[in-house]
Amino acid sequence: MLRSLRVRDLATVADVTLELGPGLNVLTGETGAGKSMLVDALALLLGDRADRAAVRPGAARIMIDGEFGDLGVAVASVLSDAGLDGEEVLVIRREVTSEGRSRAWVNGSPTTIGVLGQIGAALVDLHGQHQTVALADRAVQRRLLDTYAGAGDDAARVRELHLALSASLEAIAQLLQRRDEAVRRADWLGHVVREIDEARLRPGEEEELAAESHRLAQAGTLGEHARRLRALLEEEEGVAGPLGRVRRTLDALARLDPPVEGWRDLLNSAWAGLDELGRLAAEYADDISDDPDRLTDLERRREVIRRLSAKHGATIEEILEVRREAVAELALIDDATQELQQMERQAAAARRAFDEAAGCLTARRKEGAARLSDEVTRVLPGLALAGAEFTVELVPVEPPGLDGAERVIFQARLNAGMSARPIAQAASGGELSRLMLALKVAVARHDEAATLVFDEIDQGIGGETGLRVGAALERVAARHQVLVITHLPQIAARGDRHLVVAKGTRAGIATSDVSVLHGEDRVIEIARMLGDAEDPHARRLAASLMSGSPVSG
Repeated sequence: MLRSLRVRDLATVADVTLELGPGLNVLTGETGAGKSMLVDALALLLGDRADRAAVRPGAARIMIDGEFGDLGVAVASVLSDAGLDGEEVLVIRREVTSEGRSRAWVNGSPTTIGVLGQIGAALVDLHGQHQTVALADRAVQRRLLDTYAGAGDDAARVRELHLALSASLEAIAQLLQRRDEAVRRADWLGHVVREIDEARLRPGEEEELAAESHRLAQAGTLGEHARRLRALLEEEEGVAGPLGRVRRTLDALARLDPPVEGWRDLLNSAWAGLDELGRLAAEYADDISDDPDRLTDLERRREVIRRLSAKHGATIEEILEVRREAVAELALIDDATQELQQMERQAAAARRAFDEAAGCLTARRKEGAARLSDEVTRVLPGLALAGAEFTVELVPVEPPGLDGAERVIFQARLNAGMSARPIAQAASGGELSRLMLALKVAVARHDEAATLVFDEIDQGIGGETGLRVGAALERVAARHQVLVITHLPQIAARGDRHLVVAKGTRAGIATSDVSVLHGEDRVIEIARMLGDAEDPHARRLAASLMSGSPVSG
């Protein structure tokens, strides 16, 4: 429910606060006073497109604040999905600068205009002169019928099962595509596997071949160095001579000072290490030799690996991975048949479940469409639409989709001799507003939006019809908060709360103000709407309308 709406610097509105209550709130005032401007402000607050030209002359920005209470489940769900805090009171702020920039906040947290629109749709059902006529939208019509028919859960189930069926069919299509691609590439894939298998590659083989090739290419130089190292270790004029002199000097030192004998272990370790180094150098010199044939074989092997690397991957590991992928793709040709059979069984089960759910939804819609058509048609004559007929047409859709097996089309025949047409084509603005009201009367107990706003609903009507429209609004207001902008005293007299808009001049600029009327002030305003606020008869008639009793001469 909308508790309050504060509007600052919007066109003729300098700073106005509307305090609204439950039931039927009526907003009256002279033509041009700014009543519809307040509806526009509410639309802006709830995500409507901003127009910087609407900023009041001399002001920097439009500021609109709205406070909502008694939030429903739908609002809480939208807030949760948007990552916003859901509290008992919801405060929304919208700012539009004179440069055209727009910002919005929900309970103090910044949000996008898109999210604001989602929240607004759950909070308020707004039908104003300058708004897109939501009732003409097929999705709105479908949801309204489903709500009326109690088919909301069925519609959600159909959507869920259709998504599951679509996913199953997409998986089958992807598997078939992969299989067909594997069949097309089978010869090439087989060639890849054979070519790699024939090479008998080993991980790490590249490094081993490179190292051996390097040794063979440098065999002469490497052998010469090894033999020279061996000579230095074994010949007297090499390392052995100096070490022998070290040993003799150590022996002399130990004879004079026995504790030095312990150093001999270090010398012995050096002799042992040098001896082992000499042995290894000798083996290395014997083993390494020029072997042109072996070097040729190594280069041929390395060329095989280079050729495969150029085609399949930079390393042996990557080449072997290509082989594994080729084997898996070839296996798909044989394995796909069994997998497809299983997936097709699952898809068939998903289709049966979807068809059954869609059939149940269709049955509920058909029953609901018949009842809604009759109920709305019965209300229309009392809303100055005598002889009008409202029908809900269900047009089969093939194949059925996310929204079921039919399109929902609201149609109306508003004049005798005319054929029924979609309501967007059959109804003018005022007629469409009254169609909306008739629908709201019919579905009031099901509607999720807590607040309903009507502007221009009394266009082209008066007298007894005005009384009936007022009575219809009163019935809707028994279940919802209703705000109606009206010129009709018959409607204004029904209000639980009466606000009046008056326009004056402030600092040379036209300015609209709002006040709440009570008691005699309200009688005077309704008398003005009847024709003359000073006329005693008009005042008696106004009081009679407010009390609901007939007027005596």
